[in-house]
Amino acid sequence: AVVGASAIMLIALYMCHGLSARTSVAVLGTLLSLVLIGILGSEFIGWAALTGNTDDNTGLIHGLYPSIDMSGLLLAGVIIGSLGVLDDVTVTQTSAVWELHEASPTMGWRDLYRAGIRIGRDHIASVVNTLVLAYAGAALPLLLLFSIAQSSVGTVANSELVAEEIVRTLVGSIGLVASVPVTTLLAALVVSADRPAVPAAATEPVESRAPARGGKGRRRKR
Repeated sequence: AVVGASAIMLIALYMCHGLSARTSVAVLGTLLSLVLIGILGSEFIGWAALTGNTDDNTGLIHGLYPSIDMSGLLLAGVIIGSLGVLDDVTVTQTSAVWELHEASPTMGWRDLYRAGIRIGRDHIASVVNTLVLAYAGAALPLLLLFSIAQSSVGTVANSELVAEEIVRTLVGSIGLVASVPVTTLLAALVVSADRPAVPAAATEPVESRAPARGGKGRRRKR
């Protein structure tokens, strides 16, 4: 699943944004976050003992092809579902760091990292909300069914259908939050190494560094 998602990411990002150091940093940040999501998803699915066989479609697949690992299919869905929002975060963070360096070439990588994190903190909140609402919207019929049946909170929480959505949301959110510092650090290091910070004296205009002439100059000798 991670390999397939990485292939999708490489094609999509390089086709949309072109071959550049900026895009490569976004690709690397996305890849590291995908690996983290894959590890966390595998651990959470195993810990919650999720089978992945919870509806008619997955039941049909399991009946026709018993050799398919349904929990692995669930993990693949978690990874691919997170990828759609993940590349938005990494590309935005990389572009933000690049633009900060363009606006202030004297900033070192530490200052770029701190400024990028401040931008990412606001961005990640809206992206996590988007992810949660997307999963909640997909599971709305299920939630309505539990509401009509007047099931208790314990019954709802212990249902595998609800547990799947909780795991999707948790793993995706953790991966998104982790992608911000990882991508921001990579971008700050790369842009600082590619374009070293310009000393403050070098950015001053030539006129300001030229010595001022006093009086009207020397008189010519006759």
